[in-house]
Amino acid sequence: MAAADGWVAIDLARPDGEAALPALLGLLDSAPGTALRTAVLRSSAVRAARAARSPGIPAAVHAEAADGRGPVRVERLGASSPRGPDGLRVVDLSALWAGPLCARQLGLAGARVVKVESRQRPDGARSGHPAFYDWLHDGHESLVLDFTSGALAAAVAEADVVIEASRPRALRRLGIRAEEFLAARPGRVWAGSTGYGRDDDRVAFGDDAAVAGGLTGLDEHGSPVFLGDALADPVTGLYAAHAAVRSLARGGGELLCVSMAACANALAASRTAPC
Repeated sequence: MAAADGWVAIDLARPDGEAALPALLGLLDSAPGTALRTAVLRSSAVRAARAARSPGIPAAVHAEAADGRGPVRVERLGASSPRGPDGLRVVDLSALWAGPLCARQLGLAGARVVKVESRQRPDGARSGHPAFYDWLHDGHESLVLDFTSGALAAAVAEADVVIEASRPRALRRLGIRAEEFLAARPGRVWAGSTGYGRDDDRVAFGDDAAVAGGLTGLDEHGSPVFLGDALADPVTGLYAAHAAVRSLARGGGELLCVSMAACANALAASRTAPC
């Protein structure tokens, strides 16, 4: 949507986003029932995005992540032991699209992938197109757990590679720490994908993350438009898979911090194949 000084994406993919619209309109000093586009047009793009994030709605200013930050930040936290993905145990704690696509690529490279879901909160992608979900998880084992028990920690302890897309504090509350996982055995890899990086608590979905990275097209009037559905998700999944394989070849022991917005920006700025 157009703002007074630029463009902003506000993602209402979840029901709670729709429910938060009255609060968002109030933060934008607009009366209940005002069209969101009208309210945003009266505001700066930064103010509109911050107002949306306040009640938990993912939002992004167009190209705000075009700051040159690399798509993957690597931190070595464990000992190294070089190897390839063939035969390794990959535990996938992620959901929807980006993380599962990373897991699929590692599975195609020979890894044994275990998809782990919460019994209380299963993967939202299950409610989407069944054929797409089946394609993403083809050949993977499935493990449904009560995350409040110790079963999740036990599943993670058996992994060579962990894929997740949670804010670090959420996993710490469950007793799962990437630093401890990597230090426990040489050669392990932890790939964590978040909207803007592990040090940024903002939530993002594929559409708004693509906008943040400037991965957009132009309409006939020169205004930015979406290039595809949730485009930052598949882009991030491919960057994460490539980073995981490279990390294993280097010896592992690394925490891979994958930013969806930065992955989108890296592709938008690339004139060659991104990986």
